Amino acid sequence: MKDAFVQYIQYLVVEKGVAGNTREAYGRDLNRHRAFLEEKAIEDFREVTPALIVDYLVALKQSGLSANSMNRALAALRGFYDFLLREKRMADSPLAHIEASKVWMRLPDTISPSEMELILSQPGTDTPQGVRDTAILEILYATGLRVSELISLLMHSVNWQVGFLTAIGKGSKQRVVPIGTKAYDALKKYVDEARPKFLAGKATEVLFVSRFGAGFTRQGIWKVILGYAKKAGLQKKVHPHTFRHSFATHLLEGGADLRTVQVMLGHSDIATTQIYTHISRERIKDIHSRYHPRG
Repeated sequence: MKDAFVQYIQYLVVEKGVAGNTREAYGRDLNRHRAFLEEKAIEDFREVTPALIVDYLVALKQSGLSANSMNRALAALRGFYDFLLREKRMADSPLAHIEASKVWMRLPDTISPSEMELILSQPGTDTPQGVRDTAILEILYATGLRVSELISLLMHSVNWQVGFLTAIGKGSKQRVVPIGTKAYDALKKYVDEARPKFLAGKATEVLFVSRFGAGFTRQGIWKVILGYAKKAGLQKKVHPHTFRHSFATHLLEGGADLRTVQVMLGHSDIATTQIYTHISRERIKDIHSRYHPRG
């Protein structure tokens, strides 16, 4: 049974070309499912029934998994059992009549433009670290990059002549995103003044480097953002995706059209981008209730 899971992951990587993060997520989902089957003493996939799949999904829900995570786990299972069907290891899929649960969209965490300005002002530019961290925060807010995309940026990812950068998103898809004047200036200062000090003679194409001259991990960027959010005294929970959510929301509230924001975020489906219009509507309702005489 373990071999089948390994073969499916290899199939996803080699034939489907899934990104590393997706592969890891599916791997976790499938390992969780394999452990469940082992607890039930299931040794043959042909013994897996729709009822057993439902029991597994109930167990996931009881463990506190979110609706989004449950749907991803279900998608991983569906793909896996479809793979077994194509390989003629099963006659029927136990998921043939199981539909994804309805996911109620949660509004993403955002902060106001003034709160964003407060965070952006925290690192300062008096030290190499401050210059670098200012550039990191400005780029995240100016482009809406995911953290995984930020840490993957290379020196040649930036087009200094036109003020754009090229990001590698989900599914290894490239997209070009404008940087904006303030982020451009912060990034230029970092590259000219701070980055050489961190490298201390070392050579690397990675754009953002740590004090050891190596690239950042996702956890490293998390620490940077959490540290400055705390220093700014914000009571809201701020994390890397808050910058991405705020980027999209502030653009739409400023009058940007949905399609353009979709392109800049790298969303393949505009329905994913539309969640940010819900945020704008919520804020409009809030303003109306606070300031209208009959609100």
